Amino acid sequence: MAELTAFEQQRDRLWAVAYRITGSVADADDAVQETWLRWQALPADEVADPRAYLTTVVSRICYDLLGSARVRRERYVGPWLPEPVVTADGPEDRVTLDESVGLALLTVLERLTPAERTAFILHDVFSVPFPEIAEVVGRSPESVRQLASRARKRVRAEAPRRTVDRAEHRRAVDAFLRAVMGGDMDGLLEILDPEVVWRSDGGGKVAAARVPVLGNEKVARFAQRLARAFDPATMLVHHRDVNGAPGLVLVDSAGGQAVVFAFSVHHGRITEIDAVINPDKLRHLALPNL
Repeated sequence: MAELTAFEQQRDRLWAVAYRITGSVADADDAVQETWLRWQALPADEVADPRAYLTTVVSRICYDLLGSARVRRERYVGPWLPEPVVTADGPEDRVTLDESVGLALLTVLERLTPAERTAFILHDVFSVPFPEIAEVVGRSPESVRQLASRARKRVRAEAPRRTVDRAEHRRAVDAFLRAVMGGDMDGLLEILDPEVVWRSDGGGKVAAARVPVLGNEKVARFAQRLARAFDPATMLVHHRDVNGAPGLVLVDSAGGQAVVFAFSVHHGRITEIDAVINPDKLRHLALPNL
């Protein structure tokens, strides 16, 4: 049996690869577990480079998952957003954000073909050589190079305007929260970019906007309506990192509701807000008081 230690050394990387390719916490967990089972079945010392081997295996599993996932997502009610990864607030000394895991960017990746997405993630994010990616998607290395190039151009064209400065991002999120909680319409209009986009993922399970809300005035009114849906006496607001950047989690323990907010910030203003409300996408989170 292959060494457990060698696998455990790569576990975090494997999960990171799987989540970025699939956009699903559950699928990433399943892919890593399946990779572990395949690793266990190998004779000891059969693999010369465990990192490369395991990355190829988990990527192939995720690539296969993308086909069926696209069919499910085409039938999805309203905007489809990735399952959020929620962690405690990041340390103050972490000054930059990891753009590759932001919800807004992962949403852009949904518009790529499975092969383009896999090639882009593996090459541009994890620096996997093209010949190894070719084994994953069943193409030639030159074809994979073209896939990654097409994906890169589309991502550059469609990715959100976004700062990588953590402090700037946090200031904008805090200003948004103060304005929403204080019913300050002028404050909301000031912190929201004129062309801000709000996406709500309720998945048909709970009430949510079926199409993106566009423009700062419409988004400001929508945010105020959503805040009024929560009971101030039982609502709790938690500052959390959402996919590596400062975000918010609203929980109403009495009503059994929760919303996870992710933000994109550019030049001090919020350009995109992604609100995950679908309870199926929040089940993996240990949300407080819910």
